[in-house]
Amino acid sequence: MHVIDPHGASRRAFLRRSGHLAIAGTAMPFAMNLAAMGEAAAQSASDYKALVCVYLNGGNDYANTVVGYDNATYDAYSAIRAGGAGRTAGGIALAQSALAGTVLNPTTPLADGRRYALHPAMSQLANLYNAEGAVAVQLNVGPLVVPLTRAQYNNPDRTKYPLPPKLFSHNDQASFWQSASPEGATVGWGGHIGDLMMGQNANSLFTCISTSGNAVFLSGDTALAYQVSTTGAIPINGVKSDVFGSSSVRAAMTQLIQQTRSHPMENEYNRVVARSVATETQINAAKGAAYANGQPGVGGAFPLGSPAAISYPGGSYTSNTLASQLAMVAQLIRGRNTLGARRQVFFVSMGGFDMHDNLIADHPVLLARLSDAMTAFHREMVAQGLGNSVTSFTASDFGRTLASNGDGSDHGWGSHHFVVGGAVRGRDRFYGKAPVMSINNNPSLPGYEGHVGQGRLIPGTSVDQYAGTLAKWFGVGDANLSAILPNLKNFNSADYPRDLGFMG
Repeated sequence: MHVIDPHGASRRAFLRRSGHLAIAGTAMPFAMNLAAMGEAAAQSASDYKALVCVYLNGGNDYANTVVGYDNATYDAYSAIRAGGAGRTAGGIALAQSALAGTVLNPTTPLADGRRYALHPAMSQLANLYNAEGAVAVQLNVGPLVVPLTRAQYNNPDRTKYPLPPKLFSHNDQASFWQSASPEGATVGWGGHIGDLMMGQNANSLFTCISTSGNAVFLSGDTALAYQVSTTGAIPINGVKSDVFGSSSVRAAMTQLIQQTRSHPMENEYNRVVARSVATETQINAAKGAAYANGQPGVGGAFPLGSPAAISYPGGSYTSNTLASQLAMVAQLIRGRNTLGARRQVFFVSMGGFDMHDNLIADHPVLLARLSDAMTAFHREMVAQGLGNSVTSFTASDFGRTLASNGDGSDHGWGSHHFVVGGAVRGRDRFYGKAPVMSINNNPSLPGYEGHVGQGRLIPGTSVDQYAGTLAKWFGVGDANLSAILPNLKNFNSADYPRDLGFMG
């Protein structure tokens, strides 16, 4: 019997209950020290590592991102997506000739002559893959509770063959990707990693940092998701600057919202405000340290200065919000000693991927921004001497249908994703199972087993496997992997390994 049970691990449940006591202001030191207990305490990191989740809101179209390039695969893709004669562009299919510059060349090729190319707009990532092997392509990954075939998907026994809740729903699948739970979840797997690692940092609040607002991915049992903007810490205006032009009013406000109170709820509120003011000061100091350390002479990729005045390969920060977010992450990483950070998890995002129409016109713009920003960020990490210590990876609500709806594609399931960093074994091979290019609904025809209609891929790799491979590299011990990834226990075979192998 398989049950989706994110509360099943007794240690995590204990962490959560202890964390809830913190609102009274008395249990917080104890609750935060829990992160240093057990296996995590033994890891006593002296180096630095960071994970950066790059989330693509809306569900990225996998088939035009990692494109079948060999003739047989391309021809099937083109026929389904209404390509033109002679392997030219048409419908929502790209021309085969346009892919020649972004063909990926792994050391170990796929069977049957299968080849892939990235979208022509992703030349930066393609070059990083082929020249340095710093990009891994994980094929057909998505939310799963247990391994599934098409027959098991159709089987009504949901106790034996459970499905992720509310498949093809944006909110629920985004939540399941980030937390293994449907919409309304309060704890994500990035936050769980933070729970285990926050004891490695002088200030635990800087363990999990988002440049993209609230994200369940970064919320832990005790780890908090600290939010910053692309320009730095988010200030409390009444404390940061004069109120109605009066410094006296600002001083009075500052005293009122930070002084100790007799009422426990008021006192806890003021304690949180005081912490916010103090952490803003620390963030600004870390930014200052980043600027003082100088620019990383790597040809203009993410120099540390005013984002509005900087360009990077592919455009300017003002035209690429993902680049702006990653530039801030780069500054915080460069100022890590000021923050006292040795283990950090970051969350950045970009939107616009829900392309039911205008796929050919709009998709290349987004993919170029993604490719350029992730490549420039990796270059910056190399310049900081942290190329092997920082790993970024993509995630998205779901993939999309292989079949066209006329001018775009609809909500799907499995999708292809990227992992970028110096510790990545990218060029060794493609990871995961290459899906059959098919929309057949006849069980006797090839490709039927691999999708659930219109080319919605049944994932051949679960998010838990993907996350577990990243978490293991980050330093999470094997005993804790199943605690932070509740469905990982269902994936432990040759076909569904716990470690996918893309991290060195």
